[in-house]
Amino acid sequence: MRISKKTQEKQDEKENGLFFHVKNLLPNVRPERISFAKTKFMRVAVVGATGLVGQKMLQVLAERQFPITELIPIASENSAGNQLEWQGKMWTICTLQEGLEKSPQLALFSAGGETSLEWAPKFAALNCVVIDNSSAWRMNDDVPLVVPEINMHAIGTQNKIIANPNCSTIQMVLVLKPLHDLYTIKRVVVSTYQSVTGTGKLAVDQLMIERGGAQSENPAYAHTIDLNLIPQIDVFQDNGYTKEEMKMILETKKILESDSIAVTATAVRVPVMGGHSESVNIEFENNPDLMHLIHALESFPGVKVLDNPKLNQYPMPLIHAAESDEVYVGRIRRDESIPNTINCWIVSDNLRKGAATNAVQIAEEMMKKGML
Repeated sequence: MRISKKTQEKQDEKENGLFFHVKNLLPNVRPERISFAKTKFMRVAVVGATGLVGQKMLQVLAERQFPITELIPIASENSAGNQLEWQGKMWTICTLQEGLEKSPQLALFSAGGETSLEWAPKFAALNCVVIDNSSAWRMNDDVPLVVPEINMHAIGTQNKIIANPNCSTIQMVLVLKPLHDLYTIKRVVVSTYQSVTGTGKLAVDQLMIERGGAQSENPAYAHTIDLNLIPQIDVFQDNGYTKEEMKMILETKKILESDSIAVTATAVRVPVMGGHSESVNIEFENNPDLMHLIHALESFPGVKVLDNPKLNQYPMPLIHAAESDEVYVGRIRRDESIPNTINCWIVSDNLRKGAATNAVQIAEEMMKKGML
């Protein structure tokens, strides 16, 4: 029996449980891009929805047209009950407990390590997939630490908590991965130049207040940041490294699945907006062919080579990385002081690929694999 188009559409909606008006929920999606039979629409919680990363997560979810039937924005009790506009609709901000009771299928966490340690297991216990942007779970042996272009294979159906790597680690390992596959990396020396946006709104406010000639009454840093550099990100450890530096060292080994790579780091906060930058020295076991190496980088997903010294072309955070999901690499050259070694310069938007976009990409890949 021939079924009318209208009847078929109603059946499709019923099968997928989509008793809502798609136009209202996804106003930016053209009708021809919506496939009820193939798309699984989800209840998605964003924990820390009012913060810089949380706001960027909401932006990226909208841009990438992630299929959401109900948004569950979660923030502190001070923000609970307020309205948040997303995709042309107003959504009520919840507390963590209220959000938990709404039984989301996916939760993107960006509310700090203590919150993640306490609440991520509670959401996971309800069969909700948690993608956590804090450092709380990254080095847990049972929790995958994932950059989708590199190691989606680390996620199994049993994993309900997935760790999003540190922003500076993500951009570096995206460049390291194809080079390690080619020539086997022996040692990495990295110095970072990290934007104030990595600390959050309080740090951005401090920079802008100081740039206006005043002093912040509630500074994020112990020192002036405008016209200054602060060679400390996070707290110092017993070995003299900061926690941020140790994150880069340990996370790199875990993501690249190689304990043999020696990594040392110096992390510096700079009065910059638009993204993080890194000067990276990479020593290989084998002598690299520079043209072959560059071609490998150009071919790797998520990486863009911008390297033409004659035209003064090289990656810059505000000019190239800001609001981009790509990791830019340039200033690629041999280290003439030691064999089998190169130098390069890596830049990326720390709020996007360094946090929000990477988390959403993990969710997208999990959906493709039927894990969500």
